[in-house]
Amino acid sequence: MQTHSSLYWKKYFTRNASVKRIDWQLEPQLTKFEKGKIIKSLQAWQLGETSEGEHLLQAAKKYALKTNDNEYPEAVKLFIKEEQKHGNNLGKYLDLIDEPRITKDWGDTMFRKIRYYNTNMELWTIAVITVESAAQIFYQALKDASNCTLLKQICTDILIDEAAHITFQKERLYIIFSGKNSISKFIAYHAYTCFFICTSLVIWFAHQKLFKAGRLNFFKYFQKMMRKLNKVAGTAILYHTENKTSSVYDSSEIVQSI
Repeated sequence: MQTHSSLYWKKYFTRNASVKRIDWQLEPQLTKFEKGKIIKSLQAWQLGETSEGEHLLQAAKKYALKTNDNEYPEAVKLFIKEEQKHGNNLGKYLDLIDEPRITKDWGDTMFRKIRYYNTNMELWTIAVITVESAAQIFYQALKDASNCTLLKQICTDILIDEAAHITFQKERLYIIFSGKNSISKFIAYHAYTCFFICTSLVIWFAHQKLFKAGRLNFFKYFQKMMRKLNKVAGTAILYHTENKTSSVYDSSEIVQSI
């Protein structure tokens, strides 16, 4: 599996930050019926995208010292900034449709408590991969659940970003996993799978109304999540022996690897 250097990702995130895909001159056109189906999940996910990422950054710095990867914390910082951009854009949309930005949600509270005590980069990576994978399905469902052009543009922008985020995290998980012995790999692989499935179920029960509005029943949602699990932490990915590291920046590689 080809991986890219932290410098590569710094350059990618820096360039991507300058790309504008949303026309904020558009008026939001969300019907009362559509709003009733999506608003609670939209508010909850907006809150989840506003994390400062302090604990993730601390874990990244700790990991960087251990692996002598000095560029990694800066790449993670830019990754966090891009996630915060998503929260800001969703918040701006909520403002435009006269809906409040909530400050508390049970799902967000649960994940924040888990993050608060986590200083292990491996645990952070599989957790982020899982949430980002679900986010791709969430934002596609949100996009499909409304005819609002502005909301669709916001979702499209996030979906493009999330695809690169998953590649970024998948590469790191592969690097961490590759450093384990055979027994540790066996344990880690099954732990990743268990965590991914359990988190997927929690997300479904928290946002099933939105998923259904986006024409996804539980079977379709779970099937999509399992396909994503195979793509990010399946045996074909984690046990791949060819590991080429690229330090040359080429944005086209990101598109090809997603």
